[in-house]
Amino acid sequence: MIRPELLAPAGKFDCFNAAVNAGADAVYLAGKEFGARASAENFTQEELLKALDIAHLRNVKIYLTLNTLIKEREWDKIEPFLRPLYDNGLDGVIIQDLGLIPYLKSDFEDLPIHASTQMSVTGPYAADMLKKSGVVRIVPARELSLDEIISLKDSSGLEIETFIHGAMCYCYSGRCLFSSYLGGRSGNRGRCAQPCRLNYTITKGDKYIEKDSIKYPLSLKDMCTITCLDKLIDAGIDSFKIEGRMKSPQYVAGVTSVYRKYIDMYMEDHELKIDNADIELLNKLYIRTGLGEGYYFRHNGPEMITKLNPSYNESDDKTDQIMSERYVHPVPKTKVMGVATLVADDNVNLIIKCNDTVVTVEGDMVQKAQNRPLTKEEVIKQLNKTGESLFEFDRIEVEMDDDCFMPVKALNELRRNGFEKLKEALSNGH
Repeated sequence: MIRPELLAPAGKFDCFNAAVNAGADAVYLAGKEFGARASAENFTQEELLKALDIAHLRNVKIYLTLNTLIKEREWDKIEPFLRPLYDNGLDGVIIQDLGLIPYLKSDFEDLPIHASTQMSVTGPYAADMLKKSGVVRIVPARELSLDEIISLKDSSGLEIETFIHGAMCYCYSGRCLFSSYLGGRSGNRGRCAQPCRLNYTITKGDKYIEKDSIKYPLSLKDMCTITCLDKLIDAGIDSFKIEGRMKSPQYVAGVTSVYRKYIDMYMEDHELKIDNADIELLNKLYIRTGLGEGYYFRHNGPEMITKLNPSYNESDDKTDQIMSERYVHPVPKTKVMGVATLVADDNVNLIIKCNDTVVTVEGDMVQKAQNRPLTKEEVIKQLNKTGESLFEFDRIEVEMDDDCFMPVKALNELRRNGFEKLKEALSNGH
């Protein structure tokens, strides 16, 4: 049985923190350009590099959404935008524009390429073409049934990534021109105005029909697959994707944590027992009126439409507060162990261990105490002041003489140098 990757969205850095803390295996996000959610806050180049550092220290992957259609005048911007991320270990790029494939294979040879759902891949011929071009993962059209997805995976041999939760587009695979026609805002350029969520009057000739029973005929219910997650896991899907780069950090945290819980449960027990409290939580997290399973087990139908109310049910303040305290506000940090050795008239020594990686740094000379010597508790307290570092000590052991003294500044410098050396060692091993 394949353990599926849990892939969470991040439209800004707080969402990234929430996704990592809540247990995502991977996060998809965008820079300020080329992502299909231009209205999201998105990430500066500095934030993208910081996210890569944090993610890789936590064994989380980062996929960059480069999934708009690229204009001719924009090609020269791609290389300087992508190069630093590629050099820093970017784990994959999600694209819609076929023209990007040969460009990426030429200039970024080892960068895994994922075909976005906007490519509308529905069968073996398209999958085979993309595989020969160098694509390693497909996000199929959302309109495929589970049986069709299984067939596509079996025939192509490619990794398959499918949506498991979040908003659904009425248009086929999200390739909508409605917003462009109405207001010049292209969904394929990340600027959809969501006209499908508006109230429409249905007429036949000059007569109104179903005026009271359907006011929002184009607004699909949100997808929620938590109750059929076992079937999706059994199907061998490689990556489960949560929609929501426009959503709040609390949404990202709550949805990711719930799916993390039940993926782990099924992988361990081969049984899915859904707690009603988790269903209630998902319903509180900015869900559009009504939930459904998408197209996995149906072709289409009126039960997939919200009909009377397309707006989101806002989560309550208590839910937001719980998600914030538990997942959003803590900066994701990597647990390490440390051993500090202080011997008078010798250099202080710090060993830091993270999993199988061990680094050693030396600091300033340890002095003999003239008045009150340092205590082990004081050394531990100072080394534990990790601030905004990507690491924190799970345990620190201190071996020291009874008459030692060191300035606080020297201990701080020792910790900083140790963490920097550890970061470098872990990055080289990624």
